[in-house]
Amino acid sequence: MAAAVVITSFTAGQGKNEADAASNKAKNVILFVGDGMGTAQRDAIRLATVGETGQLAMDSMPYLGLIHTSSTVPVTDSAAAATAFASGVKTYNGAIGMDANKKNVKTIYEYAKEMGKSTGLVTTSQITDATPAAFASHVENRSAQSDIALQYLTKTKVDVMLGGGEDFWYPAGQAGGFQDEPAEDPSEKSKGTQGDLVKKAKSLGYTYVKNKADMQKAKGGKLLGLFANEEMFQQKPEGQGDIYNPVVSLPDMTKKAIDTLSANKKGFFLMVEEEATDEMAHQNNAKLTIKAGQELDKSVQIAKNFAKSHPDTLVLVLADHETGGFSIEEVNADDESGDAISMEDGPFAIAKSKENFVVDWTTSGHTAVDVPVTVMGTGAQLFAGVYENTGIFFRLAEAMGIKLNH
Repeated sequence: MAAAVVITSFTAGQGKNEADAASNKAKNVILFVGDGMGTAQRDAIRLATVGETGQLAMDSMPYLGLIHTSSTVPVTDSAAAATAFASGVKTYNGAIGMDANKKNVKTIYEYAKEMGKSTGLVTTSQITDATPAAFASHVENRSAQSDIALQYLTKTKVDVMLGGGEDFWYPAGQAGGFQDEPAEDPSEKSKGTQGDLVKKAKSLGYTYVKNKADMQKAKGGKLLGLFANEEMFQQKPEGQGDIYNPVVSLPDMTKKAIDTLSANKKGFFLMVEEEATDEMAHQNNAKLTIKAGQELDKSVQIAKNFAKSHPDTLVLVLADHETGGFSIEEVNADDESGDAISMEDGPFAIAKSKENFVVDWTTSGHTAVDVPVTVMGTGAQLFAGVYENTGIFFRLAEAMGIKLNH
């Protein structure tokens, strides 16, 4: 009942323009995934950024839903969760674009392509990591990242790809724009299994970029940007080399992707992922979980600005699962705070106040709690309610006017 009350309060007072837009089909879809970002993470990002009474861009949306996150087992991984979002099936952890019987399932990107829309993937992780991969490829195991890259180029033909993971695009021994075995992580080096895929991308008409300046100057509708060997950050124990400072920011990548994709008069589907909200939570690193979430929120604001001038756009912000058993607590010296990796983090200042909070953890893994989705734009009302993660796919299809054939 509580969820129903919240949803009612979020949806009350819809204006005529929003009601008119709701009767149309979404021409453009921008789907944000804060990997591992549960309700408590969103609250911590809010408190640290805009304070107790402020609203993040990702929260200031008229519709709210609640998603059950299980895969074929109670606790999902990112691959199975993203496959549920992208194709509407529950599958095993590690599966990319495949059902539990290892049969390919058609993705929302493949439907979008059939409608003549452009498609884009943006992430601070490897561009071939589980979440983006599930929207635009089919492999039995998420680790087959070079196979995923090849499918992007030759099968699903993703128009814009911006993120990390250069190591899977070049064969072993052939360093790309980022040196093999860098000091910050000597384990990172080229390890591709499908030849020189950057060369292949160029032969297929992609503009290839390795830095912000070249990305911003790039013309044309097909763009590949690889900005790190692996992830665009270093997820190490706190104070031991943990870094969140991507060479190209998530907001900058998001803006370039929207600018490029929106040239298509038939519309586009863009998935934008912040991976560090998950990876830093795996390290029980609240400081950088919050920092990454703040970058995600800036990216959401860019999408909302676009949607204001393009009312046939649907914008969603969700998570694939929660990571860390993250909780927000008062500063209290008598409180049991755990030990080792699970020690309390903080205190963190609450913006626009003299108050603080601390973050506590119950695990360094994923949990099975429900995660919120906040939504605005054409078809947003479809996403209110409480439902399985597979429900995202079916609601997207309805919002876009897709006739499903699976």
